[in-house]
Amino acid sequence: MNFSPITADLFIGTTPSSEDYNHLRGLGVRLVINMRIEYRPRKDPHPTPLNLLWLPTFDSPLLPIPIKSLHRGARAALETIQTGGKVFAHCAGGVHRGVTMGACILIAQGHDPQAAMHLVKEKRPQADPFAFYIRPRILKFAKEWKKYSAG
Repeated sequence: MNFSPITADLFIGTTPSSEDYNHLRGLGVRLVINMRIEYRPRKDPHPTPLNLLWLPTFDSPLLPIPIKSLHRGARAALETIQTGGKVFAHCAGGVHRGVTMGACILIAQGHDPQAAMHLVKEKRPQADPFAFYIRPRILKFAKEWKKYSAG
């Protein structure tokens, strides 16, 4: 499994196997957010399974990541973090979709959007939050989240 710790409570990476869940559990992860449309989450056979949130999205400039999905993931992540858990966001390569979700979680935690994107890029060099079709989704999420959290 390929992953990067972004903050003390957020990891971003590639698709974990069922066996990887034990490693994530050992790190304190309680929520795994899967952003892949083409790949359902693997079941966690552990007696106390991790929470698995599947937000199926495409990695395509023609089909932007739905803001509604980003909100859903950010809310679930905040709930997990506020109760002492950690979050693992992933996609196929840990470059676009999982990175978008990770940046949005940081924004929901109060980070400035640009700072969130830079932090993700710094901690996960292969991440590309500045891709021409990813960056606008992150910025739109930030604008919407500001309205959402103010209301």
